[in-house]
Amino acid sequence: MKTIQTLVLAAIVLGTSACASNAVKPPPTTALSGAPPTSGILVASADEAPAAAVAITPMPAHTSAATGAAADGTASPVVASAPTAQTSANAPEAMTQAEQEAEALYATPAVQDPWEGFNRKMHSFNNVLDRFVFRPVAVGYDKITPDPVQSGVSRFFSNLRLPATAINQALQGRPADAGQSLGRFVVNSTAGIGGVFDPAKHVGMPKRDGEDLGQTLATWGWRNSRYLVMPLMGPRTVRDALGGFGDQQLSVINQIDSSSIADKLQIMQMVDVRAQLLPVDRMRKDAIDDYTFVRDAWAQRRTRQIEQDLQGSRAD
Repeated sequence: MKTIQTLVLAAIVLGTSACASNAVKPPPTTALSGAPPTSGILVASADEAPAAAVAITPMPAHTSAATGAAADGTASPVVASAPTAQTSANAPEAMTQAEQEAEALYATPAVQDPWEGFNRKMHSFNNVLDRFVFRPVAVGYDKITPDPVQSGVSRFFSNLRLPATAINQALQGRPADAGQSLGRFVVNSTAGIGGVFDPAKHVGMPKRDGEDLGQTLATWGWRNSRYLVMPLMGPRTVRDALGGFGDQQLSVINQIDSSSIADKLQIMQMVDVRAQLLPVDRMRKDAIDDYTFVRDAWAQRRTRQIEQDLQGSRAD
């Protein structure tokens, strides 16, 4: 456990210092319309496993101001063509409205990314680790482990996150959900043999998405935060990176006295999460720009989580 905590701390220090000295780099003009929609998160992290499937809407292709056609030659459904000399007096106003709608829908970036130069380097670094370490292990685990066993392992780690989820739900002003999460933890930890099975589902305790301190901070008012790719941990924001330290202290695994057992559980959790993300690999491979695809997909999912938290409805 101490080893993992040291790696996480080093990642925060590295990210903060590098971002402070890194020049702001404008985002590339890469269209994502060619990338298929995907579901779930796009980073193997020991802090959070994929929640319920979340449809990711790819960003549209860049359009031509003169013709309204997309960069790849396809018609744009949003941007209107330039007005001609015969355009009526109301046309400029209509064009302005169309531009405002297009800007509202697409021009706003999914997340602030002023440190893109540094983030791309960390993204490449993580991809190398994933290619030679995490993915081969996850593929081997997926091949030799029966599906029922994999499901049980996933439920086990999901159950371990319930106490932290309950605390964050309470901090968000949702005591009923917090009580339900604690009830699920007690039932599944006992009758469900440590959470390997889910008897709570059969006694009327619906499963809800996990919560973390980053989401709690967002509901408290810290809505916008800069995007930050961290070594090993992958996509984050500054808010979520700081919140991750609090979540680590609330983790059941962190309370285990034996560092050897705790580290093994952390590694097992990372392998379980990475195995669940194997179906996403094909989508990433087909993306024009993997960095932009991962960033925008992760940011869209995170935004939806926070919106659901603000609405107080996180039921699966």
